[in-house]
Amino acid sequence: MRVLILANNTEGLLSFRRELLEELRGGHEVTVSAPEPSEELSVREVCTLGARYVQTRHLSRRGTDPAEDLKLLWFYRSLIQSERPDVVLTYTIKPNAYGGMACQMECVSYIANVTGLGTSIQDGGVLARIALSLYRQGLRGANMTFFQNDGIRDAMIVNRILRGPYEVLPGSGVNTKRFQPAEYPTEEEGVVFLTVGRIMRAKGTLELIEAACEIKVQHPETRFVLVGSFDEDLEDIVSYAHDAGVIEYVPAQPDVRSYYAHAHALVHPSYHEGMSNVCLEAAAMGRPILASNVAGCKETFDEGVSGFGFEPQNAGSLIDAIERFLALSWEEKRAMGLAGREKVVREFDRQIVVDAYMQEIERAFNSTHD
Repeated sequence: MRVLILANNTEGLLSFRRELLEELRGGHEVTVSAPEPSEELSVREVCTLGARYVQTRHLSRRGTDPAEDLKLLWFYRSLIQSERPDVVLTYTIKPNAYGGMACQMECVSYIANVTGLGTSIQDGGVLARIALSLYRQGLRGANMTFFQNDGIRDAMIVNRILRGPYEVLPGSGVNTKRFQPAEYPTEEEGVVFLTVGRIMRAKGTLELIEAACEIKVQHPETRFVLVGSFDEDLEDIVSYAHDAGVIEYVPAQPDVRSYYAHAHALVHPSYHEGMSNVCLEAAAMGRPILASNVAGCKETFDEGVSGFGFEPQNAGSLIDAIERFLALSWEEKRAMGLAGREKVVREFDRQIVVDAYMQEIERAFNSTHD
């Protein structure tokens, strides 16, 4: 079977789809198309997993130039014509939209995965209408559309995007063998709160800094560690907070497991998510989750059992959740982390996602070869 994967970057594909690539390696011919990566190493890793890499042209993640998007559509159509795949897998909005349209033009089976609504849809306005229109056209012929949470699915139903079969997956899942429980740290040098992810307003960076300022007045021994890369112009604000001792900024790391291991809890104040991978990873390593009560975050913990929720875009609510956590004993914090590990193994193991994909790939292949 020939499988073509359309994605917006190889790094994300390796982080969240590696196990699927490994599964497909057994007897299938796989081609991955994504834009030129920031590091060539990721392409070599894709090839090591048995796939062939083709650089995607004309894909700008946030670009809104219709001419460039039309070029992307024709690139995908040309790629499908040359690769002649039996099944195409698409991820994120532009591969879903333009890859889906190209599959319809070429009468090829495809499986889409809506990993999140994105800031453009969440913010509303003209860009939201354009994005929804693209989704409507791209998903209408899909053999299966996977969603990462119920909220995304419901938004697509309300906006009359869906026409074919769909299913909600437990996000991208988490590799519970790679993210193993780590010994819970002592509190001799203070409680460490960790935040991992892109640094931008929609990830709650400003609320995090505001909350850290307030908490450190009452609890100066606490530490707030922020690991990530800048997706918006917040360098000056983060740098000021770092220099003032409010937070400890660390540039994005290829492997964050040691940071999870040294933290007492993960703080994730995002405005919206598909399914938060960092929450799943931290919970898999036995760390309590403090996250926004939004779809894609609230599913990753059980309130009061493996974490605490708070209102998005609300520093006061975040402060309350942190205070509640600080009031727990060390044993209670540790027990909360262990409960999170059990939940992730039970509900979010990545093999659940891989099995769902393999079943749909087989079904899509059989539908065109019966």
